[in-house]
Amino acid sequence: MSVRFLVAASMSAGLLAGCTAMDVVTLPVKVAKTGVNAAGAAVDAVTTSQAEADQKRGREVRRREEKLGKLQNKYDKLSARCIRGDHDACTQQSMVRAEIDLLMPTVPYEAE
Repeated sequence: MSVRFLVAASMSAGLLAGCTAMDVVTLPVKVAKTGVNAAGAAVDAVTTSQAEADQKRGREVRRREEKLGKLQNKYDKLSARCIRGDHDACTQQSMVRAEIDLLMPTVPYEAE
């Protein structure tokens, strides 16, 4: 036998003294399984699931709908003031309308 083999065998015996034969046999499987679990956790950490993406999109749509509702209320109030003869309100009303027109295409249409 070679000297290297004997040295490696004696070192292995010392390291594995507290291990059973079952531990030694299943060690490569356990190590491989741990590696797969770690890789899967890393992939989960950097990717977004479809459900998470849907939730994020839903929050964004609700935020835009809320902003659109506030702008519509402001537009209605300015419209009433403009009808009463407030020229500043008429100017502000046209600016709010332009903002509404920019926001409308980003809010999905929901049929009732």
